Amino acid sequence: MSTEIAASSVEPLESTRVRRQGLRIALAVAVGFAATTAAGSITPFLAPLFAAQFLISSRRPLALGQGLGMIVVIVIAGQILSFLTALFGDRPLVFLPVLWLVYLACFLLQASGKGGPAAGLVLIVAILVPMLDILQRDLGESMVLILAKAIVGGVLLSWAAHALLADRGEGTAAPSTAPTYRTANRQALASASILMAVVALCLVDDRLATAIVIPITVASLLGQLDLASSQRAAFGLTVVNLLGGIVASIAFTFLEVHPTLWLLFLTVLLIGLLFGGRAAADPRAGKIYGGALTIFLILFGLGVSPLPGSTPDSFSTRIGYVLFAILYAIGMAALLWPRPQAANVKG
Repeated sequence: MSTEIAASSVEPLESTRVRRQGLRIALAVAVGFAATTAAGSITPFLAPLFAAQFLISSRRPLALGQGLGMIVVIVIAGQILSFLTALFGDRPLVFLPVLWLVYLACFLLQASGKGGPAAGLVLIVAILVPMLDILQRDLGESMVLILAKAIVGGVLLSWAAHALLADRGEGTAAPSTAPTYRTANRQALASASILMAVVALCLVDDRLATAIVIPITVASLLGQLDLASSQRAAFGLTVVNLLGGIVASIAFTFLEVHPTLWLLFLTVLLIGLLFGGRAAADPRAGKIYGGALTIFLILFGLGVSPLPGSTPDSFSTRIGYVLFAILYAIGMAALLWPRPQAANVKG
């Protein structure tokens, strides 16, 4: 009897914590998006994107040392990648293998469960820096400064969300998301090659100059596909990620009719609750809904503040980019990833 009473008291407590975590994610992305848009940032999606990654990866707030360390890691990574882009950007036969090594290191860290959210964030930085430095040279400020502002904003937003909606008592541990180790090295090699190929396509084809969402979606999908253990699961993963792009299109249509900062804030808050709430409620599916939120933030951000030097793409085109990225990632992973049964044939 006492066990049943204890269990019944734990369930509402856990449900409350899940709702609080979903609200943290939604508030962080909404406040961050509204603030960066009001400040005139050309990449208003970056700070809320970083904040969402921190909050989705753990229910615990970043420790002071972790937050400062994350800022240092991202700034240094951005500086190194900017230097490499300036040095080798006009020599793709040298530059692309260098990028491949960076991507491989990030995928190996993710596969081993080391590095926390840092590996995923460095992967995003290693996509953004080459594309923005090479294809969008008139940014108004250096890419490293843009990244520094975004990562500081992301850390502060995550801390503010925890301060405003703090958990009390025990049970604030991070959701259990044990990594899958099935032939991790071979899978990381394949994933790095898949991502490098699509980044190369975007760098070579001028029509894809604003298609940042393609390689980021591919990188996100490669981190989610371990969850797709069946065709039905893979279809669900495709639908959820594509939904991020469709919702961004609908949201931007409403914003164009009545372009106010308050409507932007409420729109992002609502979508943050939709995707962030599901990510908080189901730790296993957190990567999937986090990926959909990432797609939404990038597409909506590109619509609100298009990058300079190019004609903004229509949202139908950008949704096409997302669909292409999803089909490409799933198809190439099916071809190049090691078969899951192969690791267990003699088990």
